[in-house]
Amino acid sequence: MSQGSKLFDELGKLMNNAAGVADGVRREIETAVKSQLERLVADMDLVKREDFDALRELVQAQNAEIKELTAAVEALKAK
Repeated sequence: MSQGSKLFDELGKLMNNAAGVADGVRREIETAVKSQLERLVADMDLVKREDFDALRELVQAQNAEIKELTAAVEALKAK
């Protein structure tokens, strides 16, 4: 019985070690894929979301100002 118990203990240790190695490999793969994706995105010259949102707000404010100025010009023309 003690030989069987030792065998199961060793088998358990081996499985724990294999799980640790598999987790390390998984992290390495995730890091490599993330690095490749970051490089790909950087090469695509994409706009950051914060920059897009800031520019959108600026354009919306300018559109409102243009509408006001257009209305003022039309009112002056009407006089």
